[in-house]
Amino acid sequence: MKTLARALSAAALLVATAAIPQVVGAQPPPSPAMPKADPTLPAFKALYKELVETNTTASVGSCTLAAQRMAARMKAAGFPDSDLTVFIPPEFPKSGGLVAVYPGTDPKAKAVLLLAHLDVVEAKREDWTRDPFTLVEEGGYFYARGAMDDKAQASIWVDSLIRFKHEGYKPRRTVKMALTCGEEGGGPLNGASWLVKNKRELIDAAFALNEGAGGQLTEDGAKRIAHTVEAGEKTSQSFVLEVTNPGGHSSRPVPDNAIYRLADAIEKVRRYEFPVMINDANKAYLMGMSKIEGGQRGAAMTALAANPKDAAADKLLSADPSLHTLLRTTCVATMISGGHAQNALPQRVTVTINCRIFPGVSREAIRDKLMEIIGDPQVKISQVASGREGEAPAPPLTANVMGPIEKVSAQMWPGVPVIPILQAGATDGKALTAGGIPTYGVSGLFLEPDLGRIHGLNERLGVQSLYEGREFLYRLVKVYADTPGA
Repeated sequence: MKTLARALSAAALLVATAAIPQVVGAQPPPSPAMPKADPTLPAFKALYKELVETNTTASVGSCTLAAQRMAARMKAAGFPDSDLTVFIPPEFPKSGGLVAVYPGTDPKAKAVLLLAHLDVVEAKREDWTRDPFTLVEEGGYFYARGAMDDKAQASIWVDSLIRFKHEGYKPRRTVKMALTCGEEGGGPLNGASWLVKNKRELIDAAFALNEGAGGQLTEDGAKRIAHTVEAGEKTSQSFVLEVTNPGGHSSRPVPDNAIYRLADAIEKVRRYEFPVMINDANKAYLMGMSKIEGGQRGAAMTALAANPKDAAADKLLSADPSLHTLLRTTCVATMISGGHAQNALPQRVTVTINCRIFPGVSREAIRDKLMEIIGDPQVKISQVASGREGEAPAPPLTANVMGPIEKVSAQMWPGVPVIPILQAGATDGKALTAGGIPTYGVSGLFLEPDLGRIHGLNERLGVQSLYEGREFLYRLVKVYADTPGA
């Protein structure tokens, strides 16, 4: 998972105390809405520990095992088999997932879907300070691969439904949950896309809540800046540029060298700047953050939101990489390969260009633009197959969607603004949105600017952040489930 931001010791997870433990280190003031004592907390911590410590990497892990373990917990909580579906795509026994259904009382009200992915990015023990697949609580943080991305939200979804069951809660709308595999790439298929194609009726809903956004903290973690909501994301698409050549002996250089020709093409891509594009999501972000930033940056945000062609505002804001990618399609060289011997002219050279395409712009349009930019027929451009199929515009920012988020967020963190964002990274939300289920990223999990080190070494999530995010999402789902609007 991947927000656009300036964007848990194992023993501790089994402690039987009902009080929320104190944490050390820099932390924002505790939410006034948090319960003084929570008898459900030990069970949640044990669930979170089990899920985080279930290896779900593409290389040696199993999402199917994680899904089965979560289903077992839900069955033990009273969910009938008819409301639990562990799906295992044929030929991919380790890429399974879980769909759970919590029935509502109004058959005419469309369901709310809770989405999270089970797979995690690879992690090497020799690189980490701690075992990446053993949950460790230290200095006010939970450390482990997946502690944040995305097993925090997956655990919260499972825990929320179990709490509903124990309470005898009767929502108006049905609440569904889908835990899938393959979001992080590297695996044989994408579970969210597979569900859309093969089991669409199982996950049908008015809209879905997913990862993709959260709270922003200051660098020292002591203050909350904003609570973001992902309302659309870019399409991730890679293209391969290839130049072939007869080659020859390196002692007889010729002007038409495949490496040089490809280098020229790469330079043209490097120098090209896609134009600023404004939609509801990034416009709302600019307008919201302008009030927080103030000064020259704030004024530039207001100006660019009003006029995408304001070059001066664009130049100022685009000096910040996070804002630069928020405003446009971006394409960047990520991998290069070529040549076959140190004493031979290259016969084949390739470079991979990864593009993050603005919502509503097609892959084909970007491929055509790359061809135009390069302007060399000897540079072949091919499109790399994408695990997340489908393209979709950003989902609408309606009052029915934003209102509950703003309401519960104000209860949890008074005075912290709720600001929509355009997600520059990629999540499974795109597959659902393209499949007709508008998907929004919201978590209530506040992070420092390092984004919890997701995908990197020593991934972590603040203990207080996890507990407050759990309370926020539990309340939020209830608000949606008790209202009839779509």
